[in-house]
Amino acid sequence: MKTTADIVIIGGGVIGTSILFNLGRLGVTDTLLLEKDVLGSGSTGRSQAICRMHYSNPVTAKMAWKSLSVFTHFTEMVGGESGFVETGYLVVVKEEDRGGLERNVAMLCQLGIDTMQVTANDLRDIAPMVSVREDEVMAWEPQSGYADPYMVTTSYGAGAKEMGAEIVLRNPATEIEVSGGRVTAVVTADGRVETPVAVVAAGPWSKMVLAKTGVDVPLVPVRHQVASLTRPVDKLPLHPTVGDIAQSFSFRPDGSALTMMGFGDEEEVDLETYNQGVDMDVMADALGRLERRIPAMSDAYFRGGWSGLFTTTPDWHPILDAVPGIDGLYCAVGFSGHGFKLSPMIGVTMAELIVEGASSTVDISPLRFSRFQEGELLESSYRYRVLA
Repeated sequence: MKTTADIVIIGGGVIGTSILFNLGRLGVTDTLLLEKDVLGSGSTGRSQAICRMHYSNPVTAKMAWKSLSVFTHFTEMVGGESGFVETGYLVVVKEEDRGGLERNVAMLCQLGIDTMQVTANDLRDIAPMVSVREDEVMAWEPQSGYADPYMVTTSYGAGAKEMGAEIVLRNPATEIEVSGGRVTAVVTADGRVETPVAVVAAGPWSKMVLAKTGVDVPLVPVRHQVASLTRPVDKLPLHPTVGDIAQSFSFRPDGSALTMMGFGDEEEVDLETYNQGVDMDVMADALGRLERRIPAMSDAYFRGGWSGLFTTTPDWHPILDAVPGIDGLYCAVGFSGHGFKLSPMIGVTMAELIVEGASSTVDISPLRFSRFQEGELLESSYRYRVLA
Protein backbone atom coordinates (compact mmCIF):
# COMPACT_ATOMS: atom_id res chain seq x y z
CA MET A 1 0.00 0.00 0.00
CA LYS A 2 1.25 3.47 -0.88
CA THR A 3 2.15 5.82 1.96
CA THR A 4 1.09 9.05 0.25
CA ALA A 5 -1.83 9.88 -2.05
CA ASP A 6 -3.53 12.94 -3.46
CA ILE A 7 -6.92 11.56 -2.40
CA VAL A 8 -7.98 8.66 -0.16
CA ILE A 9 -11.50 7.22 -0.45
CA ILE A 10 -12.91 5.26 2.48
CA GLY A 11 -15.44 2.67 1.33
CA GLY A 12 -15.38 0.17 -1.53
CA GLY A 13 -19.04 0.01 -2.51
CA VAL A 14 -20.47 1.32 -5.75
CA ILE A 15 -20.25 4.91 -4.45
CA GLY A 16 -16.56 4.77 -3.56
CA THR A 17 -15.51 3.03 -6.76
CA SER A 18 -17.57 5.39 -8.93
CA ILE A 19 -15.90 8.40 -7.29
CA LEU A 20 -12.47 6.77 -7.72
CA PHE A 21 -13.10 6.11 -11.42
CA ASN A 22 -14.41 9.60 -12.11
CA LEU A 23 -11.47 11.22 -10.33
CA GLY A 24 -9.30 9.35 -12.79
CA ARG A 25 -11.30 10.70 -15.71
CA LEU A 26 -10.55 14.20 -14.43
CA GLY A 27 -6.84 13.38 -14.35
CA VAL A 28 -6.44 12.63 -10.64
CA THR A 29 -4.88 9.17 -10.49
CA ASP A 30 -2.63 9.27 -7.42
CA THR A 31 -5.53 7.91 -5.43
CA LEU A 32 -6.18 5.15 -2.92
CA LEU A 33 -9.42 3.39 -2.02
CA LEU A 34 -9.64 1.56 1.30
CA GLU A 35 -12.23 -1.16 1.92
CA LYS A 36 -12.60 -3.05 5.19
CA ASP A 37 -13.79 -6.23 3.43
CA VAL A 38 -14.15 -6.73 -0.34
CA LEU A 39 -15.67 -4.53 -3.04
CA GLY A 40 -19.45 -4.37 -2.81
CA SER A 41 -19.62 -6.30 0.47
CA GLY A 42 -21.78 -3.75 2.30
CA SER A 43 -25.09 -2.20 1.26
CA THR A 44 -24.15 -2.37 -2.45
CA GLY A 45 -24.16 -6.15 -2.53
CA ARG A 46 -27.57 -6.30 -0.84
CA SER A 47 -29.28 -3.78 -3.11
CA GLN A 48 -32.32 -4.46 -5.26
CA ALA A 49 -30.46 -2.44 -7.91
CA ILE A 50 -33.60 -0.90 -9.40
CA CYS A 51 -32.87 1.86 -11.92
CA ARG A 52 -35.80 4.31 -12.03
CA MET A 53 -36.28 8.06 -12.31
CA HIS A 54 -39.51 8.60 -10.39
CA TYR A 55 -38.55 11.10 -7.70
CA SER A 56 -40.16 14.10 -6.05
CA ASN A 57 -37.17 16.45 -6.46
CA PRO A 58 -35.34 17.57 -9.61
CA VAL A 59 -31.83 16.96 -8.23
CA THR A 60 -32.29 13.22 -7.71
CA ALA A 61 -34.44 12.83 -10.83
CA LYS A 62 -31.70 14.43 -12.97
CA MET A 63 -29.05 12.25 -11.37
CA ALA A 64 -31.10 9.10 -11.96
CA TRP A 65 -31.81 10.02 -15.60
CA LYS A 66 -28.17 10.76 -16.39
CA SER A 67 -27.11 7.64 -14.48
CA LEU A 68 -29.46 5.53 -16.59
CA SER A 69 -27.58 6.69 -19.68
CA VAL A 70 -24.36 5.40 -18.11
CA PHE A 71 -25.91 2.05 -17.17
CA THR A 72 -27.21 1.57 -20.70
CA HIS A 73 -23.90 2.59 -22.36
CA PHE A 74 -21.65 1.19 -19.67
CA THR A 75 -19.10 -0.63 -21.83
CA GLU A 76 -18.37 2.47 -23.91
CA MET A 77 -18.40 4.93 -21.00
CA VAL A 78 -16.77 2.89 -18.22
CA GLY A 79 -15.67 -0.49 -19.51
CA GLY A 80 -16.87 -3.83 -18.28
CA GLU A 81 -20.57 -4.58 -17.96
CA SER A 82 -23.43 -3.14 -15.92
CA GLY A 83 -25.81 -6.05 -16.41
CA PHE A 84 -28.61 -3.57 -17.17
CA VAL A 85 -31.97 -5.08 -18.17
CA GLU A 86 -34.78 -2.85 -19.41
CA THR A 87 -38.08 -3.89 -17.83
CA GLY A 88 -40.05 -0.66 -17.59
CA TYR A 89 -40.99 0.78 -14.21
CA LEU A 90 -44.56 1.14 -12.96
CA VAL A 91 -45.44 3.36 -9.98
CA VAL A 92 -48.78 2.59 -8.32
CA VAL A 93 -50.30 4.94 -5.72
CA LYS A 94 -53.67 5.29 -4.04
CA GLU A 95 -56.12 8.01 -5.01
CA GLU A 96 -55.03 10.09 -2.01
CA ASP A 97 -51.56 10.34 -3.59
CA ARG A 98 -52.83 11.33 -7.05
CA GLY A 99 -51.70 14.94 -6.63
CA GLY A 100 -48.18 13.86 -5.70
CA LEU A 101 -47.89 11.51 -8.66
CA GLU A 102 -49.20 14.10 -11.07
CA ARG A 103 -46.75 16.71 -9.76
CA ASN A 104 -43.89 14.27 -10.05
CA VAL A 105 -44.76 13.24 -13.60
CA ALA A 106 -45.08 16.88 -14.68
CA MET A 107 -41.68 17.71 -13.13
CA LEU A 108 -40.04 14.67 -14.71
CA CYS A 109 -41.45 15.49 -18.14
CA GLN A 110 -40.12 19.06 -17.86
CA LEU A 111 -36.67 17.55 -17.29
CA GLY A 112 -37.02 15.50 -20.48
CA ILE A 113 -37.42 12.18 -18.67
CA ASP A 114 -39.38 9.51 -20.51
CA THR A 115 -42.39 9.00 -18.25
CA MET A 116 -46.15 9.30 -18.41
CA GLN A 117 -49.29 8.81 -16.37
CA VAL A 118 -51.20 5.71 -17.45
CA THR A 119 -54.63 4.21 -16.88
CA ALA A 120 -55.87 0.70 -16.19
CA ASN A 121 -56.76 0.46 -19.88
CA ASP A 122 -53.18 1.37 -20.83
CA LEU A 123 -51.90 -1.43 -18.63
CA ARG A 124 -53.65 -3.99 -20.82
CA ASP A 125 -51.04 -3.22 -23.46
CA ILE A 126 -48.09 -2.23 -21.25
CA ALA A 127 -48.31 -4.82 -18.48
CA PRO A 128 -51.43 -7.00 -18.71
CA MET A 129 -50.27 -9.23 -15.85
CA VAL A 130 -50.59 -6.34 -13.36
CA SER A 131 -53.90 -5.90 -11.54
CA VAL A 132 -54.94 -2.46 -10.28
CA ARG A 133 -57.98 -1.14 -8.44
CA GLU A 134 -60.29 1.72 -9.29
CA ASP A 135 -58.82 3.89 -6.52
CA GLU A 136 -55.23 3.52 -7.77
CA VAL A 137 -53.24 5.83 -10.05
CA MET A 138 -50.18 4.85 -12.10
CA ALA A 139 -47.12 6.25 -13.87
CA TRP A 140 -44.90 4.41 -16.34
CA GLU A 141 -41.22 4.72 -17.29
CA PRO A 142 -40.54 2.50 -20.32
CA GLN A 143 -36.72 2.78 -20.22
CA SER A 144 -36.17 1.85 -16.59
CA GLY A 145 -35.07 -1.52 -15.24
CA TYR A 146 -32.33 -2.99 -13.08
CA ALA A 147 -28.59 -3.66 -13.20
CA ASP A 148 -25.98 -5.80 -11.45
CA PRO A 149 -24.36 -4.14 -8.39
CA TYR A 150 -21.33 -6.42 -8.32
CA MET A 151 -20.55 -5.98 -12.01
CA VAL A 152 -20.92 -2.20 -11.80
CA THR A 153 -18.77 -1.89 -8.68
CA THR A 154 -15.96 -4.11 -9.90
CA SER A 155 -16.00 -2.50 -13.36
CA TYR A 156 -15.59 0.96 -11.84
CA GLY A 157 -12.76 -0.41 -9.69
CA ALA A 158 -11.01 -2.07 -12.62
CA GLY A 159 -11.29 1.09 -14.73
CA ALA A 160 -9.86 3.22 -11.94
CA LYS A 161 -6.92 0.85 -11.45
CA GLU A 162 -6.15 0.97 -15.17
CA MET A 163 -5.81 4.75 -14.80
CA GLY A 164 -3.40 4.38 -11.88
CA ALA A 165 -5.56 4.21 -8.74
CA GLU A 166 -4.79 1.72 -5.99
CA ILE A 167 -7.46 -0.35 -4.22
CA VAL A 168 -6.60 -2.04 -0.93
CA LEU A 169 -9.06 -4.59 0.48
CA ARG A 170 -9.49 -5.93 4.01
CA ASN A 171 -7.77 -2.85 5.39
CA PRO A 172 -10.22 -0.61 7.26
CA ALA A 173 -9.53 3.05 7.87
CA THR A 174 -9.22 3.54 11.63
CA GLU A 175 -8.73 7.30 11.76
CA ILE A 176 -8.70 10.45 9.66
CA GLU A 177 -5.97 12.69 11.00
CA VAL A 178 -6.79 16.40 11.10
CA SER A 179 -4.30 19.13 11.99
CA GLY A 180 -4.91 22.87 11.86
CA GLY A 181 -8.41 22.31 10.48
CA ARG A 182 -7.11 20.27 7.53
CA VAL A 183 -6.94 16.60 6.63
CA THR A 184 -3.36 15.37 6.86
CA ALA A 185 -3.56 11.58 6.75
CA VAL A 186 -5.70 8.47 6.91
CA VAL A 187 -4.62 5.75 9.32
CA THR A 188 -5.38 2.12 8.50
CA ALA A 189 -4.85 -1.25 10.11
CA ASP A 190 -1.80 -1.69 7.85
CA GLY A 191 -0.29 1.77 8.13
CA ARG A 192 -0.63 5.51 7.67
CA VAL A 193 -1.25 7.30 4.38
CA GLU A 194 -0.44 10.99 4.13
CA THR A 195 -3.08 12.83 2.10
CA PRO A 196 -4.67 16.28 1.93
CA VAL A 197 -8.06 14.89 0.90
CA ALA A 198 -10.23 12.14 2.40
CA VAL A 199 -13.63 11.11 1.04
CA VAL A 200 -15.97 9.17 3.34
CA ALA A 201 -18.21 6.82 1.36
CA ALA A 202 -18.51 4.02 3.90
CA GLY A 203 -22.27 3.49 3.79
CA PRO A 204 -23.78 2.74 7.20
CA TRP A 205 -20.32 2.92 8.80
CA SER A 206 -19.86 6.54 7.69
CA LYS A 207 -21.33 8.01 10.88
CA MET A 208 -18.73 6.19 12.97
CA VAL A 209 -15.87 7.21 10.65
CA LEU A 210 -16.87 10.88 10.69
CA ALA A 211 -17.50 10.87 14.45
CA LYS A 212 -13.81 10.18 14.99
CA THR A 213 -13.08 13.59 13.44
CA GLY A 214 -15.63 15.26 15.70
CA VAL A 215 -18.26 15.51 12.94
CA ASP A 216 -21.82 14.52 13.83
CA VAL A 217 -23.76 13.52 10.73
CA PRO A 218 -27.49 12.61 11.00
CA LEU A 219 -27.39 9.04 9.70
CA VAL A 220 -29.65 6.22 10.90
CA PRO A 221 -29.34 2.66 9.51
CA VAL A 222 -32.63 0.89 8.86
CA ARG A 223 -33.13 -2.72 7.85
CA HIS A 224 -34.57 -3.52 4.43
CA GLN A 225 -35.59 -7.08 3.59
CA VAL A 226 -35.33 -8.72 0.17
CA ALA A 227 -36.80 -12.05 -0.94
CA SER A 228 -35.99 -14.08 -4.02
CA LEU A 229 -39.00 -15.86 -5.48
CA THR A 230 -39.27 -18.50 -8.18
CA ARG A 231 -42.15 -17.44 -10.37
CA PRO A 232 -44.35 -19.65 -12.57
CA VAL A 233 -42.75 -18.84 -15.93
CA ASP A 234 -45.39 -20.80 -17.84
CA LYS A 235 -48.01 -18.33 -16.57
CA LEU A 236 -45.73 -15.34 -16.04
CA PRO A 237 -42.68 -15.27 -18.33
CA LEU A 238 -42.01 -11.62 -17.53
CA HIS A 239 -43.28 -8.59 -15.65
CA PRO A 240 -42.13 -4.98 -15.15
CA THR A 241 -40.37 -3.50 -12.17
CA VAL A 242 -42.98 -2.02 -9.84
CA GLY A 243 -42.80 0.60 -7.11
CA ASP A 244 -46.01 -0.30 -5.30
CA ILE A 245 -46.48 2.75 -3.10
CA ALA A 246 -50.11 1.78 -2.57
CA GLN A 247 -48.96 -1.36 -0.75
CA SER A 248 -45.55 -0.13 0.50
CA PHE A 249 -43.19 -2.53 -1.24
CA SER A 250 -41.39 -3.04 -4.56
CA PHE A 251 -40.44 -5.88 -6.86
CA ARG A 252 -38.60 -6.58 -10.08
CA PRO A 253 -37.77 -9.54 -12.29
CA ASP A 254 -34.40 -11.18 -11.66
CA GLY A 255 -33.37 -13.01 -14.79
CA SER A 256 -35.75 -15.27 -16.67
CA ALA A 257 -37.35 -17.21 -13.81
CA LEU A 258 -36.98 -15.23 -10.57
CA THR A 259 -38.59 -12.20 -8.97
CA MET A 260 -36.89 -10.03 -6.33
CA MET A 261 -39.16 -8.37 -3.76
CA GLY A 262 -38.15 -5.63 -1.32
CA PHE A 263 -40.27 -5.10 1.79
CA GLY A 264 -40.31 -4.49 5.55
CA ASP A 265 -40.76 -1.65 7.99
CA GLU A 266 -38.20 1.08 8.67
CA GLU A 267 -36.59 -0.77 11.57
CA GLU A 268 -33.60 0.98 13.17
CA VAL A 269 -30.86 -1.56 13.86
CA ASP A 270 -27.32 -2.00 15.13
CA LEU A 271 -24.77 -2.35 12.33
CA GLU A 272 -22.98 -5.34 13.74
CA THR A 273 -25.85 -7.37 15.18
CA TYR A 274 -28.89 -6.83 12.93
CA ASN A 275 -30.73 -9.82 11.48
CA GLN A 276 -29.34 -10.31 7.97
CA GLY A 277 -32.01 -12.87 7.10
CA VAL A 278 -35.73 -12.33 6.47
CA ASP A 279 -38.70 -12.47 8.81
CA MET A 280 -40.89 -15.20 7.35
CA ASP A 281 -44.15 -13.76 8.68
CA VAL A 282 -43.33 -10.37 7.15
CA MET A 283 -42.25 -12.06 3.91
CA ALA A 284 -45.51 -14.02 3.75
CA ASP A 285 -47.51 -10.80 4.16
CA ALA A 286 -45.50 -9.13 1.38
CA LEU A 287 -46.03 -12.16 -0.86
CA GLY A 288 -49.77 -11.76 -0.31
CA ARG A 289 -49.51 -8.15 -1.49
CA LEU A 290 -47.54 -9.30 -4.52
CA GLU A 291 -50.24 -11.82 -5.39
CA ARG A 292 -52.86 -9.07 -5.23
CA ARG A 293 -50.78 -7.00 -7.65
CA ILE A 294 -49.91 -9.88 -10.00
CA PRO A 295 -52.37 -12.77 -9.48
CA ALA A 296 -50.17 -15.24 -11.38
CA MET A 297 -47.62 -14.95 -8.56
CA SER A 298 -49.93 -17.06 -6.38
CA ASP A 299 -47.92 -20.02 -7.67
CA ALA A 300 -44.56 -18.46 -6.80
CA TYR A 301 -42.45 -19.87 -3.98
CA PHE A 302 -39.79 -18.48 -1.69
CA ARG A 303 -36.25 -19.61 -2.46
CA GLY A 304 -34.21 -17.43 -0.09
CA GLY A 305 -33.59 -13.89 1.03
CA TRP A 306 -31.48 -11.42 2.94
CA SER A 307 -31.59 -8.07 4.69
CA GLY A 308 -29.46 -5.04 3.92
CA LEU A 309 -29.27 -1.53 5.27
CA PHE A 310 -30.58 1.81 4.08
CA THR A 311 -28.44 4.56 5.64
CA THR A 312 -31.08 7.23 6.07
CA THR A 313 -30.96 10.98 6.64
CA PRO A 314 -33.83 13.08 8.10
CA ASP A 315 -35.18 13.79 4.59
CA TRP A 316 -34.18 10.44 3.03
CA HIS A 317 -31.78 12.14 0.62
CA PRO A 318 -27.99 11.81 0.49
CA ILE A 319 -25.34 14.26 1.64
CA LEU A 320 -22.88 15.05 -1.16
CA ASP A 321 -20.57 17.80 0.03
CA ALA A 322 -17.37 18.99 1.61
CA VAL A 323 -17.63 18.64 5.37
CA PRO A 324 -17.85 22.14 6.93
CA GLY A 325 -14.96 23.11 9.17
CA ILE A 326 -12.37 20.60 7.93
CA ASP A 327 -10.53 21.41 4.71
CA GLY A 328 -10.05 18.38 2.49
CA LEU A 329 -12.78 16.25 4.08
CA TYR A 330 -15.68 15.22 1.85
CA CYS A 331 -18.61 12.85 2.28
CA ALA A 332 -20.94 10.93 0.02
CA VAL A 333 -23.29 9.36 2.56
CA GLY A 334 -26.91 8.79 3.58
CA PHE A 335 -28.30 7.34 0.39
CA SER A 336 -31.51 6.08 2.00
CA GLY A 337 -32.04 3.35 -0.59
CA HIS A 338 -31.16 5.55 -3.60
CA GLY A 339 -27.42 4.95 -3.85
CA PHE A 340 -27.08 2.36 -6.58
CA LYS A 341 -29.40 3.99 -9.11
CA LEU A 342 -27.65 7.35 -8.62
CA SER A 343 -24.10 5.99 -8.38
CA PRO A 344 -22.80 6.96 -11.83
CA MET A 345 -23.71 10.61 -11.28
CA ILE A 346 -22.59 10.55 -7.66
CA GLY A 347 -19.16 9.65 -8.94
CA VAL A 348 -19.23 12.36 -11.60
CA THR A 349 -20.51 15.15 -9.37
CA MET A 350 -18.33 14.32 -6.36
CA ALA A 351 -15.23 14.18 -8.57
CA GLU A 352 -16.16 17.58 -10.01
CA LEU A 353 -16.72 18.99 -6.53
CA ILE A 354 -13.36 17.72 -5.27
CA VAL A 355 -11.26 18.64 -8.30
CA GLU A 356 -13.03 21.72 -9.66
CA GLY A 357 -14.68 23.12 -6.53
CA ALA A 358 -18.27 22.64 -7.72
CA SER A 359 -20.32 20.08 -9.61
CA SER A 360 -21.28 21.17 -13.12
CA THR A 361 -22.98 18.08 -14.58
CA VAL A 362 -25.75 18.28 -11.97
CA ASP A 363 -26.11 20.99 -9.32
CA ILE A 364 -25.88 19.01 -6.08
CA SER A 365 -26.15 22.03 -3.76
CA PRO A 366 -29.64 20.88 -2.59
CA LEU A 367 -27.81 17.86 -1.09
CA ARG A 368 -25.38 19.99 0.93
CA PHE A 369 -24.31 19.07 4.45
CA SER A 370 -25.76 22.21 6.04
CA ARG A 371 -29.34 21.85 4.82
CA PHE A 372 -30.50 20.17 8.03
CA GLN A 373 -29.34 23.05 10.22
CA GLU A 374 -30.73 25.52 7.69
CA GLY A 375 -34.15 23.85 7.73
CA GLU A 376 -34.09 23.29 3.96
CA LEU A 377 -34.88 19.60 3.87
CA LEU A 378 -36.06 18.01 0.66
CA GLU A 379 -39.63 16.73 0.66
CA SER A 380 -41.36 13.70 -0.79
CA SER A 381 -44.71 13.60 -2.53
CA TYR A 382 -45.40 10.30 -0.77
CA ARG A 383 -45.38 8.82 2.71
CA TYR A 384 -43.35 5.87 1.35
CA ARG A 385 -40.11 7.74 1.79
CA VAL A 386 -37.76 5.56 -0.23
CA LEU A 387 -39.48 7.11 -3.26
CA ALA A 388 -38.62 10.59 -1.96
